[in-house]
Amino acid sequence: MPCCAQYSVQMFLRSQVMVHAIQEINRRTPRVLPGLTLGYDIYDTCGDVSYAIRAALELLEKEPDTQTCLLPSKFYSAMPEPRAKVVIGERYSEVSIAVARIFTLSSVPQISYASTSELLSKKFKFPTFLRTVSSDKFQTKGISTMIKSFNWKTVAIIGSDDEYGKYGSDSLDETLRGMQVCIEFVEILSGDFTRTNSKLPELKSKLEKSVAEAIILFTKDANVEVIMELAIERNLNRTWIASDTWSTSDRIFRLENIQRAGQVFGFIFKRNEVPGFKAHVTSMFDNGINAIIQNHMTRYPLCSDQSEEETARNCSGECLDPLCLASFIDQDESYSIYLAVQVVAEGLRQLLKCDSQRCERNTNFTTSELLEELKKVNFTVNNTQLYFNDGDPSLGYDIVYWNTSNKDVKIQTIGEYWPNGSIQLPEALLQRMNKVDVTRFNCSKTCNPGEMLKQTGTKCCTQCFRCAAKEFSPGNGTVCKKCGDNQHSPDVVRDRCLNNTDDFLQWWDPFSIILSCWAVCAIIVTIVFTVVFFHFRATPIVKAVGGYLCFLELVSLLSGFCLVFTFLGKPQTDSSCVGLPLFGMSFCVCISCILANLLQIWVGFKFDLEARSWVKRLNQPLAIVLVSSGIQLALSVSWLTVTPPVLTKNPEERTTLHQCDIVSEGFFFSVIAYDAFVAILCFLFAIKSKKLPDLYKNAELVTVAMVLFLIIWIIFLPLYVTLRGKYTPAIQCAAILISCSSILGCHLAPKCYIMIFRKELNNEKAITEYIRKHYAQKGIAVVRS
Repeated sequence: MPCCAQYSVQMFLRSQVMVHAIQEINRRTPRVLPGLTLGYDIYDTCGDVSYAIRAALELLEKEPDTQTCLLPSKFYSAMPEPRAKVVIGERYSEVSIAVARIFTLSSVPQISYASTSELLSKKFKFPTFLRTVSSDKFQTKGISTMIKSFNWKTVAIIGSDDEYGKYGSDSLDETLRGMQVCIEFVEILSGDFTRTNSKLPELKSKLEKSVAEAIILFTKDANVEVIMELAIERNLNRTWIASDTWSTSDRIFRLENIQRAGQVFGFIFKRNEVPGFKAHVTSMFDNGINAIIQNHMTRYPLCSDQSEEETARNCSGECLDPLCLASFIDQDESYSIYLAVQVVAEGLRQLLKCDSQRCERNTNFTTSELLEELKKVNFTVNNTQLYFNDGDPSLGYDIVYWNTSNKDVKIQTIGEYWPNGSIQLPEALLQRMNKVDVTRFNCSKTCNPGEMLKQTGTKCCTQCFRCAAKEFSPGNGTVCKKCGDNQHSPDVVRDRCLNNTDDFLQWWDPFSIILSCWAVCAIIVTIVFTVVFFHFRATPIVKAVGGYLCFLELVSLLSGFCLVFTFLGKPQTDSSCVGLPLFGMSFCVCISCILANLLQIWVGFKFDLEARSWVKRLNQPLAIVLVSSGIQLALSVSWLTVTPPVLTKNPEERTTLHQCDIVSEGFFFSVIAYDAFVAILCFLFAIKSKKLPDLYKNAELVTVAMVLFLIIWIIFLPLYVTLRGKYTPAIQCAAILISCSSILGCHLAPKCYIMIFRKELNNEKAITEYIRKHYAQKGIAVVRS
């Protein structure tokens, strides 16, 4: 047995746990293994891989030449049976991984009581490895679940450069990032980490500047001791999370002034008291001295000759009293060792088919057979049910807390974590932890509704910022998200999205009421004028206005007034947006009729019988109307076919504007420009016709109407291009109503007045007399027919 540099009282007691458990099985009545006695060899490997490999080779002293292992005929090679049938150990994962490869060669079952590395769960690498402690896979999940339960938002991880520390740190890093916990830093300690390590000052600086709410130490207790001594020296007063290697380590919690380091939460294997072991410790010095006890007594002689006061004072000094020694008994690794021995006994009992009287099978069995039985064990001992799943036990973890309220540190079990993911913690503790909204480092952990957490200049330190307009956050610092296209967030608390109010030119809006009343009155007047014109259709004044063309003019005006209602209210479909193209067409028909009438008057008075025939052919009113309005019809139909106006829903701050959008402004300006072109022709012919003997003042009145139309649309177009909003349709309606009303009022209303109230002017004699007087004033004789 090698001589280790340090002697551990706790490891001495753990070796005695195995001795005690084996003796209990051998002495139990009724016997577990009738007619059989379990024996043991104990090796102290000092936690060193080299010593452990040497011990493993001694246990497999009958191992053959390794060349016979190159091409095994099956998974477990047929080799000469080693002297040892099963091995309990090792403690550290790194050492277990090394010796597990050796034991695999001879299929020797290895049951570890403390190795938790996740790597050891890979059965294709370590087929003979079992353990009575849970894998780090579950420990890291348990630590992550506790962090989430305590509402910690930022942590730091310190691991070690070995299988245990690397796998544990990597697994924690991956799991916590998936839970949106910020990892401030991950520090991997070298294998030679000590107080004189060159990287210690860098680690000290990180710890002092850290804003982490908890620091996870996933490494062996020797490394933790260095860090804790530093924390005590600097009075860091942090929150630490202990992995199973040091969460109950006496070398750590017995450090002087350990309370200065801060509070400690830890995970440890399921804790329980080893039945009868305390009595065994207090009496083992009375039952003969073996080599292990002799070695212990050379280091710590009994204090039997001292007083009780001196014994208490020297409990961790140069001598040990049996009662004092019992205070060093732990309830985690010791209990795991006890369970490992019980697993061996149960496996042998099943393999040898033993009952309380005898075993049916003899002891001539192979390690492979024993391994298969050990994998299948499922039994309850000391209220603990145990079975294996690919070598990993069904056991969970106890969650402990270091109570430093008194001078002495007391390790209290405060909760449990199970491999199925369930965790149990004190409700009062959870409530207290979840009430902390701002850390001691002034970093926000959660925000009010309508705010989100954003990182400041310091990594993992977040502050609350208000969500922007049209964004929301329900609370707890969640990221602000954009509302939907037709939604907005409240101004005061942006914690939700509200549907936008539909915005459009309402029917009961004052502008809509005014425009509707105007349009209705205009429609009534137009209908009345139509009736009047129809009644006096054979009179000279109707013929002077264009005859049958005046009815086409009235119909086009009527349609223009009716189109006003397509601009009011909420547009429902794209078909609600045809108002402007249809108005361009109807108004063009109206002014084309006026143009034909003016041209008829101008040609009739201006040209004599000797004028050229091609000029006289211009006096074709119907053809002029068809050609002039036909061009506009082609433009309007093309507009409606190619890129018609469409219904759009434009989200604004709190409203969604429903309006018709002109997709092609080219068609729009072409239609309006063509109407303006025809209106200008009417204006020019009206100017030229003003000197003609026109009793009914057609030319003057048309001039006024055309000027009004051109002015209105010159004003409307810039407004239409620059203004956007629900009153845009009102501007369009106003332009249409003024344009149509100018024709109705200036061109047709005076004629109706004459027909009703000045009937004396509505005859041919009056017209002839007016023409005679007109030319007589100019000295031109008029010959009456």
